[in-house]
Amino acid sequence: MTASQENAIKSAESYLDMSGFSRQGLIDQLSSQYGDDYPRADAIFAVNHLDVDWNAEAVESAESYLDMSGFSRQGLIDQLSSQYGDQYTVAQATYAANKVGL
Repeated sequence: MTASQENAIKSAESYLDMSGFSRQGLIDQLSSQYGDDYPRADAIFAVNHLDVDWNAEAVESAESYLDMSGFSRQGLIDQLSSQYGDQYTVAQATYAANKVGL
């Protein structure tokens, strides 16, 4: 494991401790020039080497959205699964909507 890969794993773990992230959202955060700016390959490596319950992450994100604003069931699913939103899979977003009672 390279130093960059090891540091990307540490960064990914920190992000997951702070907030809910989808797999793709976390890769994007780690590799974005506006985020951590790791090489994309190292960001993917890091995410692939974590043990993450992506459904639980989706629920955490859903709860955060509902703390800030009201959402319809479909609106929340759309926000969570949008490529411009959190980028969860539709199945993960639907799971989260069910878990938060929508």
